[in-house]
Amino acid sequence: MKNNYKDLSIKELTAEESKLRSELFNLTFQNKVGQLANTSRIREVKKDIARVKTILTQKKIAGIKE
Repeated sequence: MKNNYKDLSIKELTAEESKLRSELFNLTFQNKVGQLANTSRIREVKKDIARVKTILTQKKIAGIKE
């Protein structure tokens, strides 16, 4: 699920990252227990976390404070 993260503020990006991290934790737990049907969702969430972190870094380097 590719979102348009560039339009979000730094606070929103930080909140989105924590939401994605908790989702990743839950997905990993479900996978270990054997309850996860769609294991490719783990990969998608990891990529979304990387996207959010990349944009956060770009905004911090550019000095954008929102």
